[in-house]
This record gives sequence, structure tokens and C-alpha cells, in this order.
Amino acid sequence: MTFAALQFLNGLSYATTLFLMAAGLTLIFGVTRIVNFAHGSFFMLGALFTAHWVTDWFPAWGESAALYALAMLLGAACAALAGAVAEFLLLRRLAGAPELYQLVATFGLTLAMHDAMRWAFGPGEVFAPRFPGLKGSVELGGEYFPAWQLVTIALGPLVWLGLHLLLSRARFGRRLRAATQDRHMLDALGVNPKPLMLGAVVLGCALAGLGGALQLPREPAHLQMDMNVIVETFVVVVTGGLGSIGGAFLAALLIGLVHAFGVSLFPQATLVLVFLAMGVVLALRPRGLLGLPLDAGPRELVQKFMKVPVGRTWSAIVFIAFAVGCGLAWWSGDYGRALAADALILMIFGVSLQAMMALGGLVSFGHAAFFALGAYGAALSHAHWGAPLPLALTAGCGMALAVAAVFGAAVVRSGGVYLAMLSLALAQVVWAAATQWVGLTGGDNGVIGLTLVTADTATLFYALLAGLALLSVVALGRLSGSSFGAALQAVRDAPQRAAASGLPVSWIKYRIFVESAVLAGLAGGLFAAHKGAVFPSVAAVSTSVDALLVVLLGGAHQLWGAAVGSAVLTWAGAELGGGFDYWRGALGVFVMLIMVLSPSGLLGRLVPLKRRAG
Repeated sequence: MTFAALQFLNGLSYATTLFLMAAGLTLIFGVTRIVNFAHGSFFMLGALFTAHWVTDWFPAWGESAALYALAMLLGAACAALAGAVAEFLLLRRLAGAPELYQLVATFGLTLAMHDAMRWAFGPGEVFAPRFPGLKGSVELGGEYFPAWQLVTIALGPLVWLGLHLLLSRARFGRRLRAATQDRHMLDALGVNPKPLMLGAVVLGCALAGLGGALQLPREPAHLQMDMNVIVETFVVVVTGGLGSIGGAFLAALLIGLVHAFGVSLFPQATLVLVFLAMGVVLALRPRGLLGLPLDAGPRELVQKFMKVPVGRTWSAIVFIAFAVGCGLAWWSGDYGRALAADALILMIFGVSLQAMMALGGLVSFGHAAFFALGAYGAALSHAHWGAPLPLALTAGCGMALAVAAVFGAAVVRSGGVYLAMLSLALAQVVWAAATQWVGLTGGDNGVIGLTLVTADTATLFYALLAGLALLSVVALGRLSGSSFGAALQAVRDAPQRAAASGLPVSWIKYRIFVESAVLAGLAGGLFAAHKGAVFPSVAAVSTSVDALLVVLLGGAHQLWGAAVGSAVLTWAGAELGGGFDYWRGALGVFVMLIMVLSPSGLLGRLVPLKRRAG
């Protein structure tokens, strides 16, 4: 067997896992229109449950092929049951929410499920036994290939055939397909959508749990499986086309083969190649391989950007309160100063995302890319050329500007989930470059020993942070009331009408995207100066989610929303993380509650109260 044939088989084996995940995610999105970021958690739950079942609870099951297979099905059933609970408590309440709120809420579900599984199963890896009867290898053309992977290769087409028969022959499957194509017509025919939503979520989560269980004979179960698999699953779903099972199957084959050959030929650029393949497909077919125009999910109601407080007197009071709060934080000691600096940097980062999201309607799930570019630009210019703080910040903004100017061309062609995934792809490419370009970035060791801020300049730097944070809010307020801000909101709410009115829609979207990226780069440069070091984690998914949380917790359409969100998130992370081991799970529950009970954010809840009091 040649090298190419061996890698081809490896790619097909990996494609089965991707297809099981992507098919489940596609089913859930097709019926509910919910982009379930927590789908990787159900994959991890199926793996952990099965691994503990055959390793710790009933070891005898690991010695029988039939019982081992039954344990895998039980793992899938456990994931399906958890999916049913999640659908009842959370997902059905997100049915009328915009896609961005769904992404953030389901990320909160990811945090909650991660800590719940850490509590239930423990933090360590679980090495399950090999599948009985399939522990060895099969000789193919003079080379040896694992027997278990040959089984998984055969499972992929069988699962696709089963889903095809379910959707085309069974009554329930035909209703699922009808809900995917035109839910309004299905409602008009008197079909209750709730059982369909529940069935789609249960089936999708069962497929994810089965995919996790099938990984056990190849690798141990651990608590990083959810994030490791969800990114490439989103790549497969978007590449195949949202709502298309057949597209997910073809995309899983494509990404599986790219991954297999990339690991062997270009191990340091595997992730880049995966996202490059997605980018090429979307450049040729913006809706993916087999994506078709779908019945649109619930859209966000047109919301006016609220510049609260109104009037010079109230604005002066708020500015004074902001200055007093910064002053009290400075005089409270080193701990208070560090927290206040973190909150101010996060506030600037949040405003950068709020400008393009609230005014322009551009959803980014990878804004950490520009934050990381700004941080590394400032850090490397200082470490290699001794640039002082002003020049280092300029270098960071320049790097963010250069990448955004090129990447912005894709922004004007995309929107919604496709734009969110493209931005996530860019962030993952930046993270991969920071991790693997050791000669420049130091890899996981990072760029350390920065002295952009010294003890003598700490007070001046803190004043600079407060001034820039306040200036970013003022600039956002001015932007929302300007003619360009009005054009942005017109493009957000009625793009076709805006184009018919003569507005340069593509240029407007491009401009706000680039300006937002530069402000995010400035926040990243300030972060590098404040921390004195930069690591690849600044480009991680969690950093992008932090920016989203800041905006949505405070209120995306509230002028001071990022300020309130950054203060709440920084305080919650510091207080909960200090003495509570499962604080991330608690934060996830809090995020879900906010997204369900107050989608307009904390400040958004105050506006009706203020009107009622008036």
C-alpha cells in the first residue's frame, strides 16, 4: 500500500467522526435554526460515559464485543438524554433569539456541562480498552492498518444511508425535512413544532455522543475533547452548507482528507489547511457545497442604539462617576488596580466589537484574531527593536489593520453564521501561527519580559487606559449619531433597500470592519503592555467569547453596555475564580440566564424600568 492510500484511509476514518458530529449539528440547525456551540459537549459526554462504563463501573463489558457495542450505544443514549434536558430548559427558549445570542448562550451551556462532567467523572484522562476482536491491524498491500478504523470507515456511509431513509421514508423524517425547508408552511398546516424540535435535538445529540464513544478504541477520553472537535465540526457544517446532510457528508470527506494529508505532509500547518479549504469552498460557493436558501430563522427586531443617559447633565454625572470609580480602583491597592486595568482593556475590546455588531449587524466569533495581532505586534516590536509604548501600540494597530484590510474582502460577501465561522477560522489561523511559529513568537513559551510599562510610568499608563476607554465610548456615541452610523444601521436592517437607495453597502461594511479591527488591535497592544507578556491563548476562542459576553451582558444596543459588561465579567471572574473550583460552570449558568431572561442585556432591562418610573 502506498503512502497516499494509507493517508486516504486515515482521512476516511476521521471523516466518519466529523460526519457524525456535523450531521447532528445540521439536523439541529435545520429544524430549530439554533447554532449549537455546545454540540462538542455531547460528543465528550458520550465518550466519558462509555469510557467509565467499560473501565471503572463494569470492566467486564470491555471484554465482550457485544457488550462494548452496547456500552457505546448507552453513551449515545446518555448524550441524547442530556440533549433533551438542554432542549427543554434552554434551546426552545432561544428559538426566537438572533444567532449571536444563541452562540453565546450555548457557549454558556458548554461551560456548565464541562464543569458538570469534571465533577461527575473527574479531571483525569480515561483509557478505555481496545474493542474486543478488533485490537490488531489488517495487512493491506504490505502495510498495516488498524482494524477498528476500517470499521469506522464503514460506519460513515451506513449512518448517512440511515439518515437518508429516515428523512425520506419515515413520517417523522419527512416532517423534519419540511421544517428545514419551510417551517412557516408547516405551522400553517397545524403541525406542532415542539416535538420536531425535541426530536431533532435528541437525534443530533445522540449522533454526537456516538461519535465520541467511537473514538475510545483510538484515544483516551478527556475534558478537552469538546473544544478540540467543535471547531472542525463547524468547518464541516459551513463547508457543506447549512441544513444539508449530503453537504455535511461531502464536506466531512474533504476536511477529513485534508486533515490526514496535512498531518503527514505539513504537520505545523494542518489547521491552516483545513480553514483554507473552507475558505476556498466559500469563495466559490458562498452557501457551501450543497447549501440552499433556507427558511430564515427568527430575526432580531430592529433596535435603536440607545445613548443613555441623555442630556449634558446626566452625561456629566456618568463621566464623573466613571472617573471616580477609576480613581477608587487605583487607590485600593495593587489587586484593585490590576482588576481595573483588565476591565478597561476588556471594555475597549468590547466597544470594538459592539461598533460593528450593534450598528453594522456584522457577527464576529473570532474577534480575538485582531486582539492577538495587536498584542503580538506591540510585543514583538518592543522585544526585537526596543520600541517604546507609543510605537509599540502603533505597530500592533498596524498589524491588525493589514490583516483586516485583506480579510475584509470576505466580510462584504458574507453574513450571519458564515461570517461568524469565517472570523473564527481567521482566529484559529492566528492561534496556530502563534503556537507553531516558535522562532518568531516563542510558541507556547510566549513573548515574555516586556517592559513597556515600568513602576515609574504605571500611573501614567493607568490614566491612559481610563482615557482611551472613555474616548472609545464617546467615539461610539458620536458614530451612532453620525450620517455614517445611520448608513450602518440602514445596511443592518434593510440591506437591499439601502443598496437601492444608492448607499455603497460593501464599502460601509468594509469600513466598519476595518475600524473595529484596529480598535481591537489597540486593546491587544494595551493588554501586552499591561501583562508584560503575550501567549497564544490571546487568540483562543475564549478570548472572542469574552468580547461577546462583554457586549451582550451589558447590552449590545446600549452606549455604556461594554462598560457594564466588562465590569461585571471581570468582577465575576475574579470573585468566583478565587474560592470556587467550578466557577466557569457557574458563569455559564449566569450567561444562559442573561441570554434567556434579558437578551437586551443588563442595561436593556433598566430602560423599561426607567420608562415605567417616568
